[in-house]
Amino acid sequence: QVQLVESGGGLVQAGGSLRLSCAASGRTFSMYAMGWFRQAPGKEREFVAVIRWGSGTTIYADSVKGRFTISRDVAKNMVYLQMNSLKPEDTAVYLCAANPPNGRSLTSGPSYDYWGQGTQVTVSS
Repeated sequence: QVQLVESGGGLVQAGGSLRLSCAASGRTFSMYAMGWFRQAPGKEREFVAVIRWGSGTTIYADSVKGRFTISRDVAKNMVYLQMNSLKPEDTAVYLCAANPPNGRSLTSGPSYDYWGQGTQVTVSS
């Protein structure tokens, strides 16, 4: 089992920045990748970004490319999401997720076995 706890959400004006953190504990040695997803009210959960735990390679959704940066600290079992140039449409609950090696798509929510509770990000116009 892997436990994930997000922090860092809040209210920010459009154009501002926030940094989300996700702390992992438990069987972290089994992790292959950690990702961020988001879900806005009345909308489907959507992929935001993912980082492979070992190599550090990343994938971003087109909607956040160039504005968001995902990073990890392997020694601390932490993953971060730096969000710049925030827009009102970025408003959502942001969830951290982790998956073991399973060959499934890293941009698909069902591929992930472990999820945090989420942290609210609200961007005002």
